[in-house]
Amino acid sequence: MSDPRRLTFPHMGDYWIAVKRIAEISGAEVVVPPRITRRTIELGARYSPEFVCVPFKYTLGSLIEGLENGANVACQLCGGCRFSYYAEVQEAILRDLGHEFQFVSLGGGGNILHVMMDFQRKVAPDVALPRVARAFRHGFRMAQAIDAVQQRVRLDRAFEVEPGSIRRVEAEFLRELEATVTTRQVLELQRATLDALDHVPLSRPERPLRVLVVGELYVVMEPYSNCRIEEELARNGVEVHRPLDVTSLISHSVGYRRHVAELTRGSAPYVTHFIGAEGTESIVRTLAAVRDGYDGVVHLKPFGCMPEVNAMPALQRISRENTFPILFVSCDAQSAEAGLRTRVEAFADMLRIREAGVIHA
Repeated sequence: MSDPRRLTFPHMGDYWIAVKRIAEISGAEVVVPPRITRRTIELGARYSPEFVCVPFKYTLGSLIEGLENGANVACQLCGGCRFSYYAEVQEAILRDLGHEFQFVSLGGGGNILHVMMDFQRKVAPDVALPRVARAFRHGFRMAQAIDAVQQRVRLDRAFEVEPGSIRRVEAEFLRELEATVTTRQVLELQRATLDALDHVPLSRPERPLRVLVVGELYVVMEPYSNCRIEEELARNGVEVHRPLDVTSLISHSVGYRRHVAELTRGSAPYVTHFIGAEGTESIVRTLAAVRDGYDGVVHLKPFGCMPEVNAMPALQRISRENTFPILFVSCDAQSAEAGLRTRVEAFADMLRIREAGVIHA
């Protein structure tokens, strides 16, 4: 490729900041795709197979927008379930649309170390592996900072005295994070942001409602795809817990087979085999939520996601046997915030009534 290599990638939450820095440290020019909007999903849905899972449509639309903005290298991960086929099918679609570009598929079988070596071989072949390793280490530290701050935001957002005060701290953190160039700066920024959140006035009840969010990783971590359900829960006075994030994914990617074996043991007797992607983890996390005294679980499933569909009978059985509330949300290209808002309000009302002892299921 004679032109300078301008890399783009699918958008997912605020993690683009870390991905951008990895590519830049490795010597690539980066075209950050726009944040997900209605146009993104309309583009993806227009050119995708009709019954493909929804994250395929979101990520295809995001790649189209990145190429429209001047990228000439499109980068896509591949992994478990039908995610393994995203790269090949999306490359074919993008070429049929007339885009001229290099497509880079990063495999690795769920292991971040293999992804890193694949990235060095395909994206930065002239860059020494130790430099790429430093880039990945720095990017991972940025992702950890995002997860630590946003975990705190999820816990406190429902109880802020001044509406929007927590969001302002988070937005400032993300702006400053993009400007960091060293791991020490990332650590200092994380500490300063958590300290700032400590000083945000809160009015937290003695026993707040606690809800755990589980489901497929893309619709859990991309707010637009789930109609910003975490914010809706917060508006209804719910403390939100979400264990699935990039930190946990990368941590589990080293020793992935052991992690799968642990999940399979933990999901028995509801399922006795690994059902793919995050399906088994959704079951294990829900069982933990029952044991740990959570008030309910929100299960996010993309339309067409077979692992999460397969998890639903087990989740329904857990709900029935433990009289434990679970809100099942199927995310698709037609999802709208207004409809979801009504469901979340009703779910939160039911949790409050249940907590008051008026109902028991």
